[in-house]
Amino acid sequence: MHDTTTTFPTDLLTIDQLSPAALRDLLDRAAAIKAGEETARLDDRTVAMVFEKPSTRTRTSFEAGVTELGGHPSFLGQDDIHLGSGEPIKDTARALSQYVDAVVARLNSHDDLAAFAEYADVPVVNALTEQAHPCQTLADLLTLQELAAERGDALDEMTITWVGDGNNVARSLVVGCALAGVDLRVATPPGYGVGDDAIVAARAAGGEPTLFDDPEAAVDGADAVYTDVWMSMGETESREEKLPAFEGFQVDKALLSGAKLMHCLPANRGEELSDAALEGEQSVVWQQAGNRMPTEQALLLELLGK
Repeated sequence: MHDTTTTFPTDLLTIDQLSPAALRDLLDRAAAIKAGEETARLDDRTVAMVFEKPSTRTRTSFEAGVTELGGHPSFLGQDDIHLGSGEPIKDTARALSQYVDAVVARLNSHDDLAAFAEYADVPVVNALTEQAHPCQTLADLLTLQELAAERGDALDEMTITWVGDGNNVARSLVVGCALAGVDLRVATPPGYGVGDDAIVAARAAGGEPTLFDDPEAAVDGADAVYTDVWMSMGETESREEKLPAFEGFQVDKALLSGAKLMHCLPANRGEELSDAALEGEQSVVWQQAGNRMPTEQALLLELLGK
């Protein structure tokens, strides 16, 4: 039986901290924000953005989203503060908590993020670690909800196929789809799956992906096909070793068939997907990117009790 509580967690480090009901409410609030129907604000609220890794969409969508709601985003890059070098993480967390109302953190280590959240006295949001990317999953699910609505269906009537590396984005998607009741198929090369931890978390959330090693079989009948780069940040040294395993996993227009294309970006055209697929009429990649801001705004409003 699904958890029906709509109580929000103190932080959002992984997507499974949300109950199915809380996730539905958050997506509905994001849709209202996008439609211009939300009246809550973040006036006089400051959100620190602590980033140890590069970012385009996450940084900009959070900064613009906080500003649009009347708040103040404060960006702190790895060269701006003493996080992890010269000062213990717990000290940085406790100090920042005196100045800001929430922290959005993109850290190299998920363990570091967990330690940061443990000692912070304000909400902490995971803006990407090597283990999870919950904010991306929120945008993905809002996109799927919109695609479903276009044909008069509900979100839990959608079928999506992940093709490629079982990376942090895939692991969060596995759990998010389980929470939302979305039928998810995952096609990965041997040795590059999402891992047992993600499967266990999905089961606990009320669902489980169907696993494939054949992309063509996995996409048959899917409403959307989702892929991501085969080389995540920090994996450039293993590129020549890893690439051969993904032969046959490129998403092109033939593999898409009638499905929509999703990608979290940035994309390596010619590797995990073809340029024609990304630029084609079935691509909802830019819609997906745009949905980062309203979902992040809804998340911050919920975490800050607005």
